[in-house]
Amino acid sequence: MKKKTVLLDDAAMGRAITRIAHEIVEKNKGGEDLVLIGIKTRGIPLTKRLQEKISQIEGISIPTGELDITLYRDDLEKVTTDEDPEIKGSSINVDLKKKKVVLIDDVLYTGRTVRAAMDAVMDIGRPSQIQLGVLVDRGHRELPIRADYVGKNIPTSEEEIVVVHLQESDDEEEVSLYEK
Repeated sequence: MKKKTVLLDDAAMGRAITRIAHEIVEKNKGGEDLVLIGIKTRGIPLTKRLQEKISQIEGISIPTGELDITLYRDDLEKVTTDEDPEIKGSSINVDLKKKKVVLIDDVLYTGRTVRAAMDAVMDIGRPSQIQLGVLVDRGHRELPIRADYVGKNIPTSEEEIVVVHLQESDDEEEVSLYEK
């Protein structure tokens, strides 16, 4: 893969997180009955950043959770030696009944990951509403899914790949566009 350009640097990512946090608070009229759930893998650190930013803005701590959608994917691949899928596990320690759940992920592409995440959330509990926040929306939807909160819209071609690097997992902070 060949790197074409940097789409978001450290500062731009920080501004995007701040904007998304403000939009979440504004749309939900504060943080009451709100739960932020990160889709593994890079949705989790983004969720923690949003939780911290909302805490700074509103002075409240929004509960968070981690969601593994492996078993809900429609393209499930068997990656272990005994042909079982590799499960990373979900961690949601709050009752989702009658809560507003905001799913958080790094990149929205076809919509299939979000569909799987919604199915997983519904199996855990019945929220009053599910919203979606993403750092990057690159287009090319295959399902009728739209993000409520977007850090940056980046129209891409099918031959391009958006790569998100976060300090927590990659020791660098950057969103880049690569050519396949």
